[in-house]
Amino acid sequence: MLRLLWLVIGYGIGNMQSAYIVGRIMKVDLRQHGSGNLGTTNALRVLGKRAGAATFVLDILKSVIAFIICYQVFDNPLAGVYASFGAVLGHDFPFYLNFKGGKGIAATIGLIMCLSVVYRPYFALVTFGLGIAGVILSNMVSVGSLLFVIAIPIMCFVLKVPVEITGVTIAMGVLALFKHKENLIRLKNGNENKLIKKKS
Repeated sequence: MLRLLWLVIGYGIGNMQSAYIVGRIMKVDLRQHGSGNLGTTNALRVLGKRAGAATFVLDILKSVIAFIICYQVFDNPLAGVYASFGAVLGHDFPFYLNFKGGKGIAATIGLIMCLSVVYRPYFALVTFGLGIAGVILSNMVSVGSLLFVIAIPIMCFVLKVPVEITGVTIAMGVLALFKHKENLIRLKNGNENKLIKKKS
């Protein structure tokens, strides 16, 4: 029951859909523009750098806030992990937007930042490094995102993080792969969207 409570708390916080809110402030419904995804990448492409940066930071913060609240109240890092997972679920499936949100990568970054404080600082350095390298080398956000989420449970295993926390990160990775299914198809077909498009 406690685990369900942690998830629900995180889900409630995660429902504060940053891309939707930022878009509405700028009088744009991101669901009707670009990829239609309510995430950082679409906000960046449609609304510009400042809006994209604001969305990115806010999505990270809601996961961090969920982690800190449950970690402090229940004095258990596992509570924080479940709450961050709940924030990712709230971001991906906001109830007031017909359960259509983003892909949860920025919110997952928030969890890794917290785990790096609780366990090892290089937890973030390795996972972020792989993600950033993937984006730079491929010029595709999806490649970096997928490398990032795949690296997380591997690092949990290497750093001997408690098994249940590792299990939660595996579940988050599977969810991220599911949310990126269209990207995976485009990658397979060789027509995935580039982050920076070359001028013709």
